Amino acid sequence: MNTLPVHLHTPLGKEVLGLHAGDHVELSGIVYTARDEAHMRMQKEGIPFDPQGAAIYHCGPVIQDDRVIAAGPTTSARMNELSGFLLDHGIRALIGKGGMGALVREQLKDRGVYLAFTGGCAALASSHMTVKGVFFKDLGMAEAVWVIELDHLPLVVGIDAQGNDLFATVMHHAKQEYERYRHE
Repeated sequence: MNTLPVHLHTPLGKEVLGLHAGDHVELSGIVYTARDEAHMRMQKEGIPFDPQGAAIYHCGPVIQDDRVIAAGPTTSARMNELSGFLLDHGIRALIGKGGMGALVREQLKDRGVYLAFTGGCAALASSHMTVKGVFFKDLGMAEAVWVIELDHLPLVVGIDAQGNDLFATVMHHAKQEYERYRHE
């Protein structure tokens, strides 16, 4: 596990395949926000940007005068059933909070990573962001696909391309500890 951040820039390539769950990352370049509605729209109408090496940020940002005011992550597990088609089209990174399920963990194998950002840090996230455009604006501010340029956003690899899952590991250890203390 790297304690010094690995610097990444979109579009992402095979370099993400060498990351390990728990690694610290600083991501720069273009990312695309997408929540439930945007995922469903892209499934129906197609992906409105080049997905090769792209990163999707599970976020409904607050945008004012083309400035990012707040951009905290939304719960990624909401997109468990909606993410596979994006990975099939070349998306290399999913970004959000709280981890994702076993289905996504399998879909990421040898293709990409899940990067975690701490919930409650929306102002910190926005300080690393510049608005570059928007798709599906008719979905409303929170559900539109915002094109955002990142400048060294600090993230942690939550699920790596080998299927190692930081969130599942923590949950497993927590359950073991609970059982140990429950039986004492």
